[in-house]
Amino acid sequence: MTVLLRAMTVDDLPVIMRLEEDLFAPDTWTAAMYRDELAQAGTRHYLVAENGSGVVGYGGLIAYDDEAHIATLGVALDRQGEGLGSLLLDALLAESDRRGVPMVLLEVRADNEVAQGLYRRRGFTEIGRRRRYYQPSGTDAVVMRRERTGA
Repeated sequence: MTVLLRAMTVDDLPVIMRLEEDLFAPDTWTAAMYRDELAQAGTRHYLVAENGSGVVGYGGLIAYDDEAHIATLGVALDRQGEGLGSLLLDALLAESDRRGVPMVLLEVRADNEVAQGLYRRRGFTEIGRRRRYYQPSGTDAVVMRRERTGA
């Protein structure tokens, strides 16, 4: 099945919110948070991955001149392990590189070793921890950084 990456729109939010609940409960973003992010087009780059059945993944980048942040990355549970997370992450990193941002940061749940492995394979290294970062669960976050080659 072919997967298309395209810009996220507010029309995608109902399915994004269902995915958020499946993937990240109880630490989900709200629809209002996504609407706020999408309204900041100059520094935001949000994508969805969709196939013939609809949206199966999404990701977001916040990019400033001196650093960028992977804000979110999620793939439907029944589509995990198919490379969609890699596809989305690579597209976000390519956008960061296109903008000339020298460094990308992210937080990932300390208990999500699969995601941490994906980030390490893309050149991210652990630089710290944020205790009880994810709320309301209180789960720790691993802070990771990737320097742009030649930056």
